[in-house]
This record gives sequence, structure tokens and C-alpha cells, in this order.
Amino acid sequence: MAAESSPNADVEALSYEDAREQLLGVVGKLEAGGASLEESLALWERGEALAKRCEQWLEGARKRLAAARDQAAEG
Repeated sequence: MAAESSPNADVEALSYEDAREQLLGVVGKLEAGGASLEESLALWERGEALAKRCEQWLEGARKRLAAARDQAAEG
């Protein structure tokens, strides 16, 4: 069996805004129901990947703000 890339591999390249928008879409689809179990699991996994990407962006922003504050306090 050949190794396949993750179906959510594209998430790593998304901006915060794009990841958040897609996450809202995933949540809406899950809340609407009607998807098969397999589709629901795929949506859930994508939602988890998107949420993680948003957290990465936010953590990066927190670090940049802290560094800017520290630099301003020194200057």
C-alpha cells in the first residue's frame, strides 16, 4: 500500500482567516446533520486540524506581541 498524504495536509498552508472560515463551515455542516458516519468523521478530523492551525496562528501572534512589549519596555 503506497503512503498517501493526509487529506488535511493543506491546512498547514492556510492563513488564520482562511482556517477560521473553513472551520466555521465544517461546524455548520456537522450541526446540520445528514452526513454519513464516514463523512462526519472526515469533517470532524478536518475541523480538528483547522482548530489546531488557528491555535498555532494565535500562539505565534501572542509571542510576537510579547516580544514587541519586551522590546518597547527595554527601549
